[in-house]
Amino acid sequence: MDLIKIVKLQDDNTISYAAEELMKYLKEITCNSDEYNIANAKNNSGLCEKIIYLGCFSDFKLYWNCKLENAELDDAVYVDIKKGTGIIAGSNSRSILLAVYRFLTELGCRWVRPGKEGEIIINKPLEEINVSLKETASLRHRGIVIEGADSYENVSDIIEWLPKVFYNSYFIQFKEAYTFFDKWYSHVNNPTKTAESFNIDMARELTHKLEKEIEKRGLIYHAVGHGWTTECLGIQALGWDSEKHSLKPELYEYLAEVNGKRDLWNGIPMNTNLCYSNPKAVELITNHIVQYIAEHSYIDFLHVWLADDLNNYCECEECKKHTPTDLYIRILNLLDEKLTREGLNQKIVFLIYYELLWPPKHEKINNPDRFIMMFAPISRTFEKSYKGFKGNEAIPEYARNKMVLPTSLGENLAYLEHWQKIFKGDSFDFDYPLGRAHYGDPGYCKISRVISEDIKSLKNLGMNGYLSCQEQRAFLPTGLPNYVMGLTLWNTSIEFDYIAEDYFKNAFGPRWKEGKNYLEELSQLFDIEYWCAQKEWIDEVVGENMKKVASFVDTFMPVIEANLNLDNNCWRKSWEYLYWHVDYCKLFARFLQCKTEGDEAKIYETWNELKGYIQKTEDKIQPVYDVYRFIQIVQWKFELKA
Repeated sequence: MDLIKIVKLQDDNTISYAAEELMKYLKEITCNSDEYNIANAKNNSGLCEKIIYLGCFSDFKLYWNCKLENAELDDAVYVDIKKGTGIIAGSNSRSILLAVYRFLTELGCRWVRPGKEGEIIINKPLEEINVSLKETASLRHRGIVIEGADSYENVSDIIEWLPKVFYNSYFIQFKEAYTFFDKWYSHVNNPTKTAESFNIDMARELTHKLEKEIEKRGLIYHAVGHGWTTECLGIQALGWDSEKHSLKPELYEYLAEVNGKRDLWNGIPMNTNLCYSNPKAVELITNHIVQYIAEHSYIDFLHVWLADDLNNYCECEECKKHTPTDLYIRILNLLDEKLTREGLNQKIVFLIYYELLWPPKHEKINNPDRFIMMFAPISRTFEKSYKGFKGNEAIPEYARNKMVLPTSLGENLAYLEHWQKIFKGDSFDFDYPLGRAHYGDPGYCKISRVISEDIKSLKNLGMNGYLSCQEQRAFLPTGLPNYVMGLTLWNTSIEFDYIAEDYFKNAFGPRWKEGKNYLEELSQLFDIEYWCAQKEWIDEVVGENMKKVASFVDTFMPVIEANLNLDNNCWRKSWEYLYWHVDYCKLFARFLQCKTEGDEAKIYETWNELKGYIQKTEDKIQPVYDVYRFIQIVQWKFELKA
């Protein structure tokens, strides 16, 4: 057999990785482990019948009307392979990697969840491989954000998986993501597991390793967000847990004065605002951010957020003369001036969230090209999507520290629309379907459709993408929500039903249709609005539906059991997860039924049974389900004692 070469026309880490991935999968596809070779263009010598060239559009002088505003941020791909020979190209190095995966997907390969057990790799002779496509991503911002309790492997597996389903971004929150790793390695909320030793230095080491994985794939790296307000004072902001802190007396003047007192807000540094009318406080926070960017120049988008809580802005006489957003914009403009002086070109992401949902009354962003606006409607509901909604409602007058969170989609979008009147720059939606709401849809089909419709609505809402703030382990019972998100962000014209059918065929094998119908019906029995506390707890309709769950899932158990010995690893694993999921659904439904009836004794009885089940069996579902986060959300949402 002739030698098959993969020739790189440029030589950087991401293109080299793309070549390695192409070679790895072609070996599997063609059942040939020996006859492939990777070469650089300048070292490409000798006779070779089969060559696949990898490069950027400019290397091939490929210019078609793909309308890229920014060739580094926007992704477009070109594939022209005939009988195993031809070119794979992208608008940048990352796009070349995406083009490799688009090529493999077009051949029939699929990645239904992270890890080897989520792969479907087809077999085909090289001479029968023919793929031709030209595509531009529908939206610029396509990413996932770290949340929940995570091992290093959980996060690295997600990062590896992202470009395979056409995401282009990853966001590590905080400076070192300590809280997310600590919750896993300390096994918070699971007393059946022994806590492992973990500290902030270990978190920094893991974060640095993940940054290398992000860089290798050319993903756009979003960073930090939380913590600036006290980190600039030398007070570490590591998470949402309250701790006792001994503050130096000279630091109190920088903290927000709330109810006549300057202190850490409920003992949580990252939830603490500063006195933003204090010039010294503003100097401290902007200087700290500039220094951080100078020391971490590999960050693409640095998020600069204020405190992660509401009704805690400074009430001193000087601060009361300004809205929080006006003072926030002043900070951002000063930061831009300092970065410009230092020759630092990183993009800064600012957010509209909590009190910052109100646009400024007097200030404006002076250099829109520096900034990206992030809309974060954390209090929205997910029973319905953005489809058909507009921000056509008046927003209330701002009243300091008396905010009531908006809940309806119309209310939330009204704030966005008012902001868009004064900021015309780049923006994206920072949303939460897989951060909390998904637990209210154990079938994952209803929430997946909402995600699809949300993403299809973004352009009409004036936003150019979507970052999902979510648990990394949100793949039980399936990876459909994450899969739909990635593919729809890439191509907003693709229909949800087409993606869902393709997903189930590849995830479950011959009896996929039965699995799909089962999970769709299961989704219809549950109510996301009830789970998200958008309804009264005593609810007869929800209660009656919960009574139906046990018999419904038991009836399907013979189908699940019939598929537990399939030869295909991916299909078998999908059915194994459904097997575990049956008892989970029955216990969860019983708990919710008791909640709808208001029986406190049974609420705790059924909750302890459900909690015990997921704690004891966590090892079986660790890569796909976040036990810590589910328990945390239930205890918070339903006001249950631990």
